[in-house]
Amino acid sequence: MNLSEMTLDELWELFPIILEEHNTAYVDWYAEEKNNLLNCIQRKNIKRINHIGSSAVKGLISKPTIDILLEIDKESDTENLKYILDINGWILMFEENEPDFKIVFNKGYTPEGFAPKVYHLHIRYFGDCDELYFRDYLLARDDVAKDYGNLKLELIKQYKHDRDGYTKAKTEFVLKHTQKARKEFGDKYSPES
Repeated sequence: MNLSEMTLDELWELFPIILEEHNTAYVDWYAEEKNNLLNCIQRKNIKRINHIGSSAVKGLISKPTIDILLEIDKESDTENLKYILDINGWILMFEENEPDFKIVFNKGYTPEGFAPKVYHLHIRYFGDCDELYFRDYLLARDDVAKDYGNLKLELIKQYKHDRDGYTKAKTEFVLKHTQKARKEFGDKYSPES
């Protein structure tokens, strides 16, 4: 059965939330996929590319998934970008233009389950992205990273087969510490910086 033919419940059963100890190879997985992206996307459109999410934080328990934030120029041809990513093995999962531009692609999801390497590609216009601040805050604060890991271990008990619920249940923690990071780091990721 094709993934697009499956119900949300079937997909969540096939792709449960899995948490693992940090894998030191994540940095290599990211570098490999970053290279692949740079080779297939016109570099003039790429403003910034970063490894984000828990797999970017050494020592933090995480899903064995590499989250990549790709920030593009507002003049980029997004239809062409979606086409290029599609022919390079990325599956379009989500697209939104209002209130903010966001596109999410996945790679490593198969009808048999997860591939050995799984990626989520988050595409945004170049800007002041919360994900970068939250990542840096976790990197700078071992105690907060540990609390975040413990929260995820608690939540997986209830949300193992409910990705939306799992993400929503983490939101308050993420927002609280992102605000603290913004105060501490200032305009570190502002396009004007």
